[in-house]
Amino acid sequence: MSDDLRDLYQDLILDHGKHPRNFHTLPNANHEALGHNPLCGDKITLYVSVDDKGVIQDISFQGSGCAISVASASMMTEMLKGKTTAEAAKLFDYLHKSCTGKDADETGLDEDATDRIKALSGVRDYPIRVKCATLAWHTLQAALKNEKKVSTE
Repeated sequence: MSDDLRDLYQDLILDHGKHPRNFHTLPNANHEALGHNPLCGDKITLYVSVDDKGVIQDISFQGSGCAISVASASMMTEMLKGKTTAEAAKLFDYLHKSCTGKDADETGLDEDATDRIKALSGVRDYPIRVKCATLAWHTLQAALKNEKKVSTE
């Protein structure tokens, strides 16, 4: 990855970390879960509203954590509005593989979403930070399964 691209990705993460999008409760949420990364202290509550066709109508979060954790949650909420839960699962798989250094297939995925995930995938060089980048996504999986809590422990 070029230095310019790395700088752009770092700026994206810093912006979302300092100015998170969709950072509020969601009164009409029909799925909710609490995510905790005890190693770093990150805690988020994720709120998701999914319609009867499996489309994420709205998604938000609240909580506190490191810049990577907050940025990941913020970017995730922007990426997933209007996507199906199946598309969300594919993006989680892509994120997880990208962050852990495994081959990740972009076929059929939204280009904007994969670009944002690439910004987060730099954590693979810092294994301790992988849990920070994936916390919101694990919390999403728990929420959609109607599990109330998830931990990266």
